[in-house]
Amino acid sequence: MRHTLPITPQFYVTAPQPCPYLADRLERKLFTALQGEGAERLNNSLSQQGFRRSQNVLYRPSCSDCSACLSARIDVSAFRPSKSQKRTVKRNEHLERRATSPWATDDQFELFRRYLDTRHADGGMADMDVFEFAAMIEETPIRSRVVEYSDARTGNLTAVSLTDVLDDGLSMVYSFYDPHQPQSSLGTYMILDHIEIAREAGLPYVYLGYWVPGSSKMGYKAKFSGLEIYYKRRWQKVKNPRDFDGMSHHPLSTDPIAEQVANIQLPDIHPTKG
Repeated sequence: MRHTLPITPQFYVTAPQPCPYLADRLERKLFTALQGEGAERLNNSLSQQGFRRSQNVLYRPSCSDCSACLSARIDVSAFRPSKSQKRTVKRNEHLERRATSPWATDDQFELFRRYLDTRHADGGMADMDVFEFAAMIEETPIRSRVVEYSDARTGNLTAVSLTDVLDDGLSMVYSFYDPHQPQSSLGTYMILDHIEIAREAGLPYVYLGYWVPGSSKMGYKAKFSGLEIYYKRRWQKVKNPRDFDGMSHHPLSTDPIAEQVANIQLPDIHPTKG
């Protein structure tokens, strides 16, 4: 009889490259493969420790002299919409939500290209073609959904979020929207709607990716009440976003790689016996 031994995740570090959020800084990531029958458990566990998913990889920033990228999530029970956010919901009442299996479509890719060309023409994803886009959407070993928002008046696809369903919440892996509707605040609207989806499903959190104090690209995340960040190996409530400005740029702010890996809590990788 053949026995398959469980495989312990192996962690690796990327080579330094220019940071997309802060000028004159280098970015480095700690990552591991997401595969096998333990993929769901691993994704749930590492997401709760500040990791994010990209296709079949889980990663977390591990820069040598900076720890400004802070994994962020919203505590659904503590969230209270601001007056501005209520107006955003009102402005987008004409949008219809549709959650589907992770399958890429031509309409999605056309919207994605318009979004990149307008908002992130010099970003790391600027050269993605239709096949790479399909891989981003479809290559997922866990429970994922594509949440589409279409204009009920025209039928046009207006916004899309690739969303993972975790044990304790929704993780917005990647979102894009019509860049020619800045007055609609579509990025904010999608987060607000995911908070509502999580509330309806009884899930406590909505994971937003990384908040980077001092980065104009990521500053909007601090506008949501109930925000928590993963800092010093635990989730902490953000009472005043300014408390985090500049505090993580010290050269000793990041633990050595070996120490980081040693402190990662891995789930039980043995399959449950029936």
